[in-house]
Amino acid sequence: MRQPLIAACLWLVTATAAAADAPTTGRDIPVEDFTRRSTYSGVKISPTGEYLAMTVDRGEQDVLAVLRTRDLSVIKVNQLPNEKSVGAFHWVSPQRLMFNSIRKFGRFAQPFQTGEWYSVNADGSAPRMLDMSKKSGRTLPAGARFSLLDNPQNDDGKVLMTMLYPRSSEGANAEVVELDTATGRWNSLARAPRGNCGIALDAARNPAFALCSDYKNDAGEFEESSELYRREANGEWTLVNSQKSSGKSLNVFGSSRDGRIYATQSDGKAPAAFGTLDPQSGAFTPLFQDAVSEISDVIFSVDGKDVAIATVTEAGKPRITMIDENHPDAQIYGSLAAAFPDRFVNFSSATRDGHQIVVQTYSDTNPGELYLYDRETGKARFLMQGRQWIDPKRMSPMKPIALTTRDGLKIHGYLTLPKGGGDKHLPMIVNVHGGPIGPRDSWGFNWETQLLASRGYAVLQINYRGSGGFGKGFEDLGYGQWASGIMNDVIDATRWTIEQGYADKDRICIYGGSFGGYASMMAPAREQNLFRCAFGYVGAYDAEIQMTLSDTSESDGGRRYLLRALGKTKAERDAMSPVHHADKIKIPVYLAAGARDPRCPPENTEAMHKALVAAGNTPEGMIIQAGEMHGFYKDENKLKLYTEMLAFFDRHIGEKTP
Repeated sequence: MRQPLIAACLWLVTATAAAADAPTTGRDIPVEDFTRRSTYSGVKISPTGEYLAMTVDRGEQDVLAVLRTRDLSVIKVNQLPNEKSVGAFHWVSPQRLMFNSIRKFGRFAQPFQTGEWYSVNADGSAPRMLDMSKKSGRTLPAGARFSLLDNPQNDDGKVLMTMLYPRSSEGANAEVVELDTATGRWNSLARAPRGNCGIALDAARNPAFALCSDYKNDAGEFEESSELYRREANGEWTLVNSQKSSGKSLNVFGSSRDGRIYATQSDGKAPAAFGTLDPQSGAFTPLFQDAVSEISDVIFSVDGKDVAIATVTEAGKPRITMIDENHPDAQIYGSLAAAFPDRFVNFSSATRDGHQIVVQTYSDTNPGELYLYDRETGKARFLMQGRQWIDPKRMSPMKPIALTTRDGLKIHGYLTLPKGGGDKHLPMIVNVHGGPIGPRDSWGFNWETQLLASRGYAVLQINYRGSGGFGKGFEDLGYGQWASGIMNDVIDATRWTIEQGYADKDRICIYGGSFGGYASMMAPAREQNLFRCAFGYVGAYDAEIQMTLSDTSESDGGRRYLLRALGKTKAERDAMSPVHHADKIKIPVYLAAGARDPRCPPENTEAMHKALVAAGNTPEGMIIQAGEMHGFYKDENKLKLYTEMLAFFDRHIGEKTP
C-alpha cells in the first residue's frame, strides 16, 4: 500500500510564516479576532466528489453553502426564511441535498428542530419543502418528527428515517420509514415494540433492534432502565435484554458488512464498555472500556459500512484506541494521525466509493483545518482553515489536570497558561461550564479560553461531578448538588491550582455562562475569601424563576428534571439559590443576560442585581442585551460583552492591579 503524504498548499504556510517574529503574548490581538465566527462548521463531500456542502454560522442563523470541490468556488448559498437555520444536512444523491430547519436561541443552548425538512439541487434549483403527510391510506400522526437513520446515497434519493410521534393507541411512538426526498412520500417499514424506543439497523439496512427506555419505577420515582429487543423475520419483537433483570443496559451501536453487531454495555455507573453483541443470546463481548472516560466518538470506515475502526476517549486530551487495525481505512487513519502528531484527526465525510475523504484536524491551539485525501495518490490537499486569522503559534496550550476532591472523588479538567507569562503565581479566571448535568469541557480550540489567556490570565476549566463523559454514575452525582458537591469541586480545583503554584491566591476571579453563571455567584458565597471578583453571564440565580418562567419548565420531562436538580420543596430550592445568599457575596460583581433568553430568563439577573444592591454590594455593571437569548450571537454585542468583561477582570486582578 502506498504511504500517504500530506501536501499542504503554499498559502497555508504563508499564513503562519510570521509566527517566529510574533510577540510572545497576545494582548495585541484584537478581541474581534477571537469572537469572530469560524468559516465553516459541518462539511460533507457529495457522493461523486464534485461538490462540498457546509454550514456557515452567521450568528442567529446558519446557512448551507455549496462549493465546487475543484476550486472551492461558491455555487449556491441556501438561506431559510423567518430566521430559521439549516440544521442537519445530507447528500442524498450526487446532485441533491436534504436538510432540516432549526431555531437557535443562544450560544449556551442546543437549537430545537422545527420539524421541517427540505431538499434542493447542488446549484440551488428545484428547492422543495418536503411534505411528509403524503402517505397513501394513512394520516401522518399528529406531532410527528423525522430524523435521518440511514442514507445509502443512491441515485433514487430515497433514505430511511425514524419517525417519532406522541404515543399511539398501540403504545408505540417510533417507526422506520423509507422517504422519497423528491416528493416527501414515505412508506412504513417497521414500528417499535412499545413507547420510548429508538430503532437500529442491521448490516443489510433492515430495522433489526429497538432500545426502549423508562424513567420511573413502579412507585413513580425516578429510575432509568432500558430494554433491548430483536426484530424477527416475521416482524415480531423479541426481548434480548432487560436492565431490571440483568443489571446492565445494552445498546446497539451499529452493524458491519460482515454481520458483526457492535454495542455498548453499561452498569449505569462506570463508563460504558464497547464490544460485539450476539443478537440471539444477548451475550456481549467487550472490546474496549476505559476506567475513567466514556467513549466520546467512534471512527467509522469512510463508506460507513464498518463501524469500529477506533474509539476515542477524552478524560484529558483525546486518546485513540484502534479496534480493527487491519482495516484498510485504519491504515490510512494511522498515517494521517502520524502526519499531524499534535492534532486530533477525524474522517469528516467521503465519496460513495471511498476514494476521496474529507479529513478534519484540530488541536487546543489550532481552530481546525480541512484536507481532501485521495486514496489513489496517497496525498492530502489542503482545503481551508476554520479561522485563518488565528495564528496557532500565538495560542496557549491546554494542560489536562486531575485532582482528588475533599470527599475522595477524582475529577479532571484543563488549565490553560498564558503564552509567555510563565507558569507560576498567575492571575487566574475560573471558567465554569454550563449544564450542569451532561455538558463538559473538552480539549480543543476554545476561543473564549484563548481570549482570556491572551490577556495574561491562566484559565481553569473543571469537569465537576455531573459533567458528561465520565460515566452515568459520575453524571448522576450532580443532581441535587448544585450548591454543595459541585461547588466543593469548583472550590477544591481552584485551591489545587494555588497549592500547585500555578495561581496567585490574591488574583483569582470566577466567570461562567448558564450554570457557570450560577456558580460565579454561588462559589463566592460559599468561599468568601477565595475569589476577588465574579462575572455572571446568562445565569440561573433563582430556582423559583427557573421553575416558573424557563422553557425547561414547560414540559413534563423538564419539570421532572428541575425537581430532581433543584429540589422538590421551595425550602430546598431557596437554600441553593444565589439570590438568597447575596449578603455573603462581598466581592465586585458584573452581570450580563440576554433580554429574550428563554432558558435562564433575564428575571434571574435582575433578581440577582436587586439582591446584591439590597445587601450593600451594587454590581459594577449589568447588561440586559436587547435581542439576545441564552448566549450572545451578534458581533457587536459579543464585542461589547467581552470588552466589558476584560476591563472588569483587569481592574481587579490584571497587570495594573496594585
